[in-house]
Amino acid sequence: MSHVIRFLISMAALVAFATVESEGQPMSDEFLIAIHGGGGVRSRAAMTPELEAGYRAALRAALEAGHDVLSGGGNSISAVEAAIRVMEDSPLFNAGKGSSYNAEGVHELDASIMEGATLDAGAVAVVQRVKNPITLARRVMENSPHVMLAGDGALEFGKEQGVDIVAPHYFFTQRKWDSLQRRLDQQTEFGKPTSRDSDDQLDPGLYGTVGAVALDKNGNLAAGTSTGGREGKHPGRVGDSPIIGAGTYAKNATLAVSSTGLGEYVIRIGGTKTMSDLMEYRGVSLDEATNAVKDMIEEMGGSIGVVAIDRQGNLSMPYSFNGMYRGYVRQGGDYVVLIYDE
Repeated sequence: MSHVIRFLISMAALVAFATVESEGQPMSDEFLIAIHGGGGVRSRAAMTPELEAGYRAALRAALEAGHDVLSGGGNSISAVEAAIRVMEDSPLFNAGKGSSYNAEGVHELDASIMEGATLDAGAVAVVQRVKNPITLARRVMENSPHVMLAGDGALEFGKEQGVDIVAPHYFFTQRKWDSLQRRLDQQTEFGKPTSRDSDDQLDPGLYGTVGAVALDKNGNLAAGTSTGGREGKHPGRVGDSPIIGAGTYAKNATLAVSSTGLGEYVIRIGGTKTMSDLMEYRGVSLDEATNAVKDMIEEMGGSIGVVAIDRQGNLSMPYSFNGMYRGYVRQGGDYVVLIYDE
């Protein structure tokens, strides 16, 4: 047998082994869930004790929802959905209930979810009236032959699937409405902050995308992201959050990751898939991969925040901003909720 044939056989065996390992048996009984509620936070001077307590409580509740699923033996995809639903139901974040308005004063929501074991994924974009877009994204993944549905088609599918459909006024929040009016009055460029009376304030419509990543007891990863999109966006605009490989990605062999930032930059380099590729083909660590992509986006003039985990339970949460709403909990561990460089 020639050396070439022996080499090809050995390589085939390695590929087969890697495939089995990436989809295969439980690695441990340990589990982990990590979340983000968006990058870019109020300065410490502008963050009142009441508001900070509200953010920390909402993040803790989201972690508890995911932890309850995992501790009960549930899978990572269910934990991700449960955690994100809690944040979608809060008016504090730019997702679900607290979503920002587009330039015409309408809410158009995006979300995606992905399983690391199978690479199955589902997403919805520019959808209206869906209370929990992350749940509809999961239904697309599990109950349709598609990966992404958008607009009226996504809404009709949601009605067929029995997800919660609400009246448009459900998504009204005064601070997001006032922020849009200020943006329109000042004719502020998309993605840029409006002029404020105080530098201690922050445009509530620019930040707040939510996401979650989880590792379950079977060693399977999952990731999900949900957003109302950037304030003042053109109707029909789609950011990175619902795009698999941009705002969301999960693969057992590498990582589960959800990102937040200005999607126009993240989309251009396929941010989360690039992180996975760096790990798979360059052999870099989780933290090296997430920070490399963060550096790429910052060099382009953009910004990004990330929560990411791998099957070994490593955690990475880099961000470009002055802070990022985030947290995590491990099996048997303490709940950790962070906002600033803490």
